[in-house]
Amino acid sequence: MTLRILFFSVLRDVTGEEEIEETLPETGCRVSDLLERLYGKYPGLKEWDGKILVAAEQSYVDRNTELSEGQEIAIMPPVQGG
Repeated sequence: MTLRILFFSVLRDVTGEEEIEETLPETGCRVSDLLERLYGKYPGLKEWDGKILVAAEQSYVDRNTELSEGQEIAIMPPVQGG
């Protein structure tokens, strides 16, 4: 399955990317699987583990959420107010 991955804020600097396409095995892939794959490609991203927020199709999801073909996934740092 192919996903569109968007990086926001400081995570763009960490990865050097604004947007990528990532291909994962077809069945049973979860957000946690995607994150582990991204940590392998962008080691600095792993430092944000536990703080990263993930949205699928503009709705926040947890790491156990199963992913589907063609989804847009947003990877964001913690939201800060002020």
